Amino acid sequence: MQISSVAVFCGSRFGSRPEYAAQSRALGTALGQAGIRLVYGGGHVGLMGTVADAVLAAGGAVTGIIPAFLHSREIMHEGVTDLTVTDSMHDRKARMFAQSDAFVVMPGGLGTFDETIEIMTWRQLRQHDKPIYIVNVAGWADPLLAMVDACIADGFASPSARNLFAVVPDVATLMTALAALPVQADARDRVSTL
Repeated sequence: MQISSVAVFCGSRFGSRPEYAAQSRALGTALGQAGIRLVYGGGHVGLMGTVADAVLAAGGAVTGIIPAFLHSREIMHEGVTDLTVTDSMHDRKARMFAQSDAFVVMPGGLGTFDETIEIMTWRQLRQHDKPIYIVNVAGWADPLLAMVDACIADGFASPSARNLFAVVPDVATLMTALAALPVQADARDRVSTL
């Protein structure tokens, strides 16, 4: 597998459905077993902590990147392989982007939406061509996808905006998709041809 690191955007809460935590554990375990480094927001709570703990339990590597002001709110995960404390959210996101070959969006709230829309926008603006996967666990992402479709229908985005990301139903399908990606010379430095 040519993907060596994946940024995961997900909730700092567990959400209301048991499938969210179950699929987060499955993701962490699969990444750890595949030798793919997790790059994430550095917290030890909610789905963020669940994914990180599962990667570590599977023998994988975890890079946590957290802004100083979230140190106590998201309870910084001291057990990760590498932990970076940044000055701002902007620096956190830039570092997560730089250290990742692909992006995976799991269930989450406003922060997850913020990260997802930003990384999609960067791809639309041809600042990168790294794959973006939305794991639509139990349909949690349906409203987000409907928003994108509404932007297209209302003329605020091109129909090609739907090509900025792929939607998969679960972690097993995600891992199959990651394994099927074509080999690139350097996935971190690809420039979009969209």
